[in-house]
Amino acid sequence: MQSGSEPPNTDDLMTKLTEYVKTAEAAEILGVSQNTLRKWAEAGKIPMRRNPANGYRLFKRSDLQRFLAKLEPPQR
Repeated sequence: MQSGSEPPNTDDLMTKLTEYVKTAEAAEILGVSQNTLRKWAEAGKIPMRRNPANGYRLFKRSDLQRFLAKLEPPQR
């Protein structure tokens, strides 16, 4: 007999996890130091989430792309 709540689908979980990168990779994508990225996240300039299991900062790939797009000058 089940308790009524289904365990999370591991395929969905893995898909969601692959959408995120840790600080080092996010900083590399943006071309800044990890400390700069941490400061931007603390200041609310770029969205950041925390891994509930270990507290690591996680950055969503699409948020990084959006952030980069805002920094690029418009094309003439």
